[in-house]
Amino acid sequence: MRIFDPHIHMTSRTTDDYERMAAAGVRALVEPAFWLGQPRTSVGSFTDYFDALVGWEPFRASQFGIRHHCTIALNPKEANDPRCREVLAVLPRYLEKDGVVAVGEIGYDSMTPEEDEVFAAQLALAIDHDLPALVHTPHRDKARGTDRTLDVVRESGIDPGRVAVDHLNEVTVARVADSGCWMGFSIYPDTKMTAERMVVILQEHGLERMLVNSAADWGRSDPLLTLRTGEAMLAAGFSADDVDRVLWRNPVEFYGQSKRLDLSDIEGTAATFEGNSILRGGS
Repeated sequence: MRIFDPHIHMTSRTTDDYERMAAAGVRALVEPAFWLGQPRTSVGSFTDYFDALVGWEPFRASQFGIRHHCTIALNPKEANDPRCREVLAVLPRYLEKDGVVAVGEIGYDSMTPEEDEVFAAQLALAIDHDLPALVHTPHRDKARGTDRTLDVVRESGIDPGRVAVDHLNEVTVARVADSGCWMGFSIYPDTKMTAERMVVILQEHGLERMLVNSAADWGRSDPLLTLRTGEAMLAAGFSADDVDRVLWRNPVEFYGQSKRLDLSDIEGTAATFEGNSILRGGS
Protein backbone atom coordinates (compact mmCIF):
# COMPACT_ATOMS: atom_id res chain seq x y z
CA MET A 1 0.00 0.00 0.00
CA ARG A 2 1.45 3.37 -1.01
CA ILE A 3 0.25 6.40 0.91
CA PHE A 4 0.34 10.14 0.25
CA ASP A 5 -0.83 11.98 3.37
CA PRO A 6 -2.31 15.24 1.99
CA HIS A 7 -2.48 17.05 5.34
CA ILE A 8 -0.12 16.29 8.21
CA HIS A 9 1.70 18.66 10.57
CA MET A 10 5.11 17.05 10.86
CA THR A 11 6.54 20.05 12.72
CA SER A 12 4.70 18.66 15.75
CA ARG A 13 5.99 15.08 15.23
CA THR A 14 9.21 13.27 16.05
CA THR A 15 11.67 11.44 13.83
CA ASP A 16 10.22 8.21 15.26
CA ASP A 17 6.96 9.17 13.56
CA TYR A 18 8.75 9.60 10.23
CA GLU A 19 10.29 6.16 10.66
CA ARG A 20 6.93 4.53 11.45
CA MET A 21 5.27 6.32 8.54
CA ALA A 22 7.91 5.15 6.09
CA ALA A 23 7.47 1.57 7.30
CA ALA A 24 3.70 1.93 6.85
CA GLY A 25 4.06 2.92 3.19
CA VAL A 26 3.88 6.71 3.45
CA ARG A 27 6.02 7.95 0.58
CA ALA A 28 4.83 11.54 0.24
CA LEU A 29 3.05 14.16 2.30
CA VAL A 30 1.88 17.76 2.35
CA GLU A 31 2.39 19.82 5.49
CA PRO A 32 0.06 22.83 5.73
CA ALA A 33 1.06 25.94 7.63
CA PHE A 34 -0.94 26.09 10.85
CA TRP A 35 -1.14 27.40 14.40
CA LEU A 36 2.00 27.25 16.53
CA GLY A 37 0.07 26.11 19.63
CA GLN A 38 0.37 29.51 21.26
CA PRO A 39 -0.01 33.04 19.87
CA ARG A 40 2.70 34.30 17.56
CA THR A 41 3.76 37.84 18.39
CA SER A 42 5.44 39.03 15.19
CA VAL A 43 5.75 38.42 11.47
CA GLY A 44 9.27 37.13 12.07
CA SER A 45 7.94 34.06 13.85
CA PHE A 46 5.94 33.24 10.72
CA THR A 47 8.88 33.64 8.37
CA ASP A 48 11.08 31.43 10.55
CA TYR A 49 8.33 28.80 10.48
CA PHE A 50 7.78 29.09 6.73
CA ASP A 51 11.53 28.75 6.17
CA ALA A 52 11.44 25.50 8.15
CA LEU A 53 8.53 24.20 6.05
CA VAL A 54 10.39 24.77 2.78
CA GLY A 55 13.83 23.79 4.07
CA TRP A 56 14.28 21.80 7.26
CA GLU A 57 11.21 19.56 7.12
CA PRO A 58 11.83 18.37 3.54
CA PHE A 59 15.35 17.42 4.63
CA ARG A 60 14.09 15.65 7.74
CA ALA A 61 11.53 13.69 5.72
CA SER A 62 14.07 12.77 3.05
CA GLN A 63 16.14 10.88 5.61
CA PHE A 64 13.30 8.36 5.74
CA GLY A 65 12.58 8.26 2.02
CA ILE A 66 9.48 10.47 2.27
CA ARG A 67 8.87 13.35 -0.17
CA HIS A 68 7.75 16.48 1.69
CA HIS A 69 5.72 19.36 0.22
CA CYS A 70 3.92 22.15 2.04
CA THR A 71 1.22 24.79 1.81
CA ILE A 72 1.72 28.36 3.03
CA ALA A 73 -0.81 30.80 4.52
CA LEU A 74 -1.94 32.84 7.48
CA ASN A 75 -4.08 30.32 9.34
CA PRO A 76 -7.68 31.16 10.34
CA LYS A 77 -7.07 31.17 14.10
CA GLU A 78 -4.40 33.85 13.80
CA ALA A 79 -6.30 35.90 11.24
CA ASN A 80 -7.99 37.56 14.21
CA ASP A 81 -4.72 38.79 15.75
CA PRO A 82 -3.66 42.20 14.40
CA ARG A 83 -0.02 41.35 15.18
CA CYS A 84 -0.21 38.62 12.52
CA ARG A 85 -1.95 40.41 9.67
CA GLU A 86 1.28 41.82 8.25
CA VAL A 87 2.24 38.30 7.22
CA LEU A 88 -0.13 38.67 4.25
CA ALA A 89 2.44 40.98 2.69
CA VAL A 90 5.21 38.35 2.84
CA LEU A 91 3.15 35.41 1.57
CA PRO A 92 3.73 36.08 -2.15
CA ARG A 93 7.47 35.37 -1.98
CA TYR A 94 6.81 32.02 -0.27
CA LEU A 95 4.04 31.10 -2.69
CA GLU A 96 6.60 31.18 -5.50
CA LYS A 97 8.93 28.63 -3.87
CA ASP A 98 9.45 25.09 -5.10
CA GLY A 99 7.70 22.58 -2.90
CA VAL A 100 4.82 24.93 -2.05
CA VAL A 101 1.84 23.21 -3.66
CA ALA A 102 -1.14 25.21 -2.34
CA VAL A 103 -2.29 28.19 -0.31
CA GLY A 104 -3.37 26.86 3.09
CA GLU A 105 -4.63 26.32 5.62
CA ILE A 106 -7.12 29.12 5.07
CA GLY A 107 -10.78 29.42 5.99
CA TYR A 108 -12.56 29.73 9.33
CA ASP A 109 -11.99 29.19 13.02
CA SER A 110 -14.59 31.43 14.71
CA MET A 111 -16.21 32.92 11.56
CA THR A 112 -15.35 36.52 12.41
CA PRO A 113 -15.30 39.48 9.99
CA GLU A 114 -11.50 39.42 10.21
CA GLU A 115 -11.49 35.79 9.07
CA ASP A 116 -13.83 36.69 6.20
CA GLU A 117 -11.37 39.31 4.99
CA VAL A 118 -8.26 37.14 5.31
CA PHE A 119 -9.94 34.13 3.72
CA ALA A 120 -11.00 36.14 0.66
CA ALA A 121 -7.57 37.77 0.37
CA GLN A 122 -5.81 34.39 0.37
CA LEU A 123 -8.16 32.85 -2.18
CA ALA A 124 -7.18 35.80 -4.37
CA LEU A 125 -3.53 34.92 -3.77
CA ALA A 126 -4.24 31.35 -4.85
CA ILE A 127 -5.68 32.64 -8.11
CA ASP A 128 -2.81 35.09 -8.64
CA HIS A 129 -0.17 32.38 -8.07
CA ASP A 130 -2.05 29.66 -9.95
CA LEU A 131 -2.16 27.41 -6.89
CA PRO A 132 -4.83 25.21 -5.35
CA ALA A 133 -6.29 26.19 -1.97
CA LEU A 134 -6.55 24.05 1.17
CA VAL A 135 -9.46 25.21 3.34
CA HIS A 136 -9.97 24.58 7.05
CA THR A 137 -13.59 24.30 8.21
CA PRO A 138 -14.33 25.38 11.80
CA HIS A 139 -14.50 22.80 14.56
CA ARG A 140 -17.57 24.52 16.05
CA ASP A 141 -20.85 25.09 14.17
CA LYS A 142 -19.40 23.08 11.31
CA ALA A 143 -22.48 23.00 9.08
CA ARG A 144 -22.89 26.79 9.07
CA GLY A 145 -19.13 27.20 8.71
CA THR A 146 -19.03 24.90 5.70
CA ASP A 147 -21.90 26.74 4.02
CA ARG A 148 -20.17 30.06 4.62
CA THR A 149 -16.91 28.61 3.30
CA LEU A 150 -18.55 27.52 0.07
CA ASP A 151 -20.16 30.94 -0.37
CA VAL A 152 -16.76 32.65 -0.11
CA VAL A 153 -15.20 30.13 -2.52
CA ARG A 154 -17.95 30.86 -5.06
CA GLU A 155 -17.58 34.63 -4.62
CA SER A 156 -13.81 34.43 -5.15
CA GLY A 157 -14.12 33.06 -8.67
CA ILE A 158 -11.60 30.27 -8.06
CA ASP A 159 -12.28 27.00 -9.85
CA PRO A 160 -13.89 24.75 -7.19
CA GLY A 161 -11.88 21.83 -8.56
CA ARG A 162 -8.79 23.61 -7.23
CA VAL A 163 -10.15 23.85 -3.67
CA ALA A 164 -10.00 21.15 -0.98
CA VAL A 165 -12.44 21.73 1.89
CA ASP A 166 -11.04 19.82 4.84
CA HIS A 167 -12.11 18.41 8.23
CA LEU A 168 -15.48 17.26 6.88
CA ASN A 169 -17.88 14.77 8.42
CA GLU A 170 -21.20 13.07 7.70
CA VAL A 171 -23.10 16.34 8.12
CA THR A 172 -21.01 18.42 5.72
CA VAL A 173 -19.79 16.02 3.02
CA ALA A 174 -22.84 16.29 0.72
CA ARG A 175 -22.64 20.09 0.72
CA VAL A 176 -19.06 20.00 -0.51
CA ALA A 177 -19.67 17.15 -2.97
CA ASP A 178 -22.36 19.24 -4.65
CA SER A 179 -20.05 22.28 -4.84
CA GLY A 180 -17.42 20.62 -7.04
CA CYS A 181 -14.69 21.15 -4.42
CA TRP A 182 -12.51 18.31 -3.17
CA MET A 183 -13.55 16.70 0.12
CA GLY A 184 -10.97 16.29 2.92
CA PHE A 185 -11.31 14.13 6.03
CA SER A 186 -9.01 14.03 9.06
CA ILE A 187 -8.86 10.63 10.78
CA TYR A 188 -8.28 10.94 14.54
CA PRO A 189 -8.28 8.58 17.53
CA ASP A 190 -11.00 10.41 19.52
CA THR A 191 -12.38 13.31 17.47
CA LYS A 192 -13.21 14.26 13.88
CA MET A 193 -13.42 11.00 11.85
CA THR A 194 -12.62 7.34 12.44
CA ALA A 195 -11.44 4.93 9.77
CA GLU A 196 -14.71 2.99 10.04
CA ARG A 197 -16.85 6.10 9.58
CA MET A 198 -14.66 7.10 6.64
CA VAL A 199 -15.37 3.77 4.95
CA VAL A 200 -19.12 4.38 5.22
CA ILE A 201 -18.73 7.83 3.66
CA LEU A 202 -16.75 6.33 0.77
CA GLN A 203 -19.44 3.68 0.29
CA GLU A 204 -22.16 6.34 0.18
CA HIS A 205 -20.40 9.11 -1.77
CA GLY A 206 -17.83 7.30 -3.92
CA LEU A 207 -14.11 7.85 -4.34
CA GLU A 208 -14.01 10.88 -6.63
CA ARG A 209 -12.43 14.04 -5.13
CA MET A 210 -11.90 12.31 -1.76
CA LEU A 211 -8.82 13.09 0.34
CA VAL A 212 -8.00 11.22 3.55
CA ASN A 213 -5.42 12.59 5.98
CA SER A 214 -4.14 12.09 9.51
CA ALA A 215 -3.49 15.82 10.25
CA ALA A 216 -1.46 14.59 13.27
CA ASP A 217 -1.03 17.89 15.08
CA TRP A 218 -0.22 18.94 18.65
CA GLY A 219 -3.10 17.05 20.24
CA ARG A 220 -3.76 13.31 20.50
CA SER A 221 -3.42 12.02 16.96
CA ASP A 222 -1.85 9.20 14.97
CA PRO A 223 0.14 9.56 11.73
CA LEU A 224 -0.67 5.96 10.79
CA LEU A 225 -4.43 6.45 10.55
CA THR A 226 -4.20 6.77 6.77
CA LEU A 227 -2.91 3.20 6.80
CA ARG A 228 -5.71 2.13 9.14
CA THR A 229 -8.25 3.66 6.76
CA GLY A 230 -6.79 1.69 3.86
CA GLU A 231 -6.97 -1.49 5.92
CA ALA A 232 -10.58 -0.73 6.86
CA MET A 233 -11.44 -0.15 3.19
CA LEU A 234 -10.00 -3.55 2.25
CA ALA A 235 -11.88 -5.24 5.10
CA ALA A 236 -15.11 -3.64 3.86
CA GLY A 237 -14.66 -5.03 0.34
CA PHE A 238 -12.95 -2.16 -1.47
CA SER A 239 -10.26 -3.28 -3.91
CA ALA A 240 -6.56 -2.54 -3.63
CA ASP A 241 -7.01 -0.21 -6.62
CA ASP A 242 -9.74 1.68 -4.74
CA VAL A 243 -7.40 2.12 -1.78
CA ASP A 244 -4.62 3.31 -4.07
CA ARG A 245 -6.95 5.85 -5.63
CA VAL A 246 -7.97 7.36 -2.29
CA LEU A 247 -4.61 7.20 -0.54
CA TRP A 248 -2.32 7.99 -3.47
CA ARG A 249 -3.80 8.99 -6.82
CA ASN A 250 -6.35 11.46 -5.46
CA PRO A 251 -3.85 13.63 -3.54
CA VAL A 252 -1.46 13.41 -6.49
CA GLU A 253 -4.23 14.67 -8.77
CA PHE A 254 -5.26 17.52 -6.45
CA TYR A 255 -1.80 18.86 -5.60
CA GLY A 256 -0.52 18.10 -9.08
CA GLN A 257 -2.53 21.12 -10.20
CA SER A 258 0.21 23.25 -8.67
CA LYS A 259 2.67 21.90 -11.30
CA ARG A 260 5.23 21.69 -8.47
CA LEU A 261 4.58 18.21 -7.16
CA ASP A 262 7.85 16.27 -7.35
CA LEU A 263 7.41 12.52 -6.92
CA SER A 264 10.35 11.49 -9.06
CA ASP A 265 11.99 8.25 -7.97
CA ILE A 266 9.06 7.26 -5.74
CA GLU A 267 5.82 7.25 -7.75
CA GLY A 268 4.92 3.82 -9.02
CA THR A 269 7.78 2.08 -7.24
CA ALA A 270 7.32 -0.73 -4.76
CA ALA A 271 8.74 0.12 -1.36
CA THR A 272 9.64 -2.66 1.03
CA PHE A 273 10.59 -2.19 4.64
CA GLU A 274 12.00 -4.41 7.35
CA GLY A 275 10.07 -5.07 10.53
CA ASN A 276 6.56 -4.60 9.12
CA SER A 277 5.17 -6.16 12.29
CA ILE A 278 4.95 -2.63 13.71
CA LEU A 279 2.16 -1.85 11.27
CA ARG A 280 -0.30 -4.09 13.06
CA GLY A 281 0.61 -2.95 16.54
CA GLY A 282 -0.94 -0.21 18.59
CA SER A 283 -1.05 3.38 17.47
